[in-house]
Amino acid sequence: MPVQATIAGIASPQDLQRALSGAQYLAGEDLATAAYLALALGKPLLLEGAPGVGKTEAAKAIGSVLARQVIRLQCYEGIDAAAALYEWNYPRQMLAIRQAGEAYVNVYSDDYLLARPLLEALRAPDQSLLLIDEIDRSDHEFEAFLLEFLSDFTISIPETGTVRAARAPVVVLTSNRTRDLHEALRRRCVYHWIDYPDPALEAAIVMARASTVAQATADAVVASVNLMRAEPLTKPPGVAETVEWAEAATLLNSQGHPWPLAFRQAIGVVLKDQDDLTYMAPRLDAILPAEVA
Repeated sequence: MPVQATIAGIASPQDLQRALSGAQYLAGEDLATAAYLALALGKPLLLEGAPGVGKTEAAKAIGSVLARQVIRLQCYEGIDAAAALYEWNYPRQMLAIRQAGEAYVNVYSDDYLLARPLLEALRAPDQSLLLIDEIDRSDHEFEAFLLEFLSDFTISIPETGTVRAARAPVVVLTSNRTRDLHEALRRRCVYHWIDYPDPALEAAIVMARASTVAQATADAVVASVNLMRAEPLTKPPGVAETVEWAEAATLLNSQGHPWPLAFRQAIGVVLKDQDDLTYMAPRLDAILPAEVA
């Protein structure tokens, strides 16, 4: 496995952490170290964690730092190889045959090929970042197929031949851990678990991403969100919801809605499940800050 001490000018985990911060992604030292090692060792990075902790955003930020095109394969239940690799545009092929009459037409040229994310990643003119998002939503057969793809970064198209990446793409996989991934896939990757950030870091994320929010509001929102996460909610709020709630409440407050009413009125930004809203309704007074300085 090739080892590169310096990647795109990044020579250490600390360099990557600073670069990610410049891309408005505040990563802890442990995440920056895992990502740096994956890049240096040429291995996929597997990020696991609860929904909303920033796994996908981490991949996008890494792509931004490396100046790589991010190509996303969104996994879902029932996804198959065709959805990930390529498909032939049969309607266009049939139209071309009818229009050509008796003349020969090559309907297996690139003009009729619908490239899906894996093929796009291999054919990208510059090294890309392939984001395989929520791999745990796919089935074991598709996971095994991906493992084979990641071993050699080639695709065989029977009608045209084999496509091989000139340079292997940077690969980031994410999982919400709705099911266990195969050990063979885990062994191939550098692994990191992303947890909810601590309150100080989450408040810093709010301040970095929401320019209209005051520090006191950010601190108050983070404290309330952390209390919500301790409750048995169906969909606990993620970091994105924390940022959006701070922005929404700040907007309402600027229009004359006092604290904590602004927080309560914007509750649909942070809680997005009816059962959770019903459960939290009698508990909000104890969770929402009385006022924001």
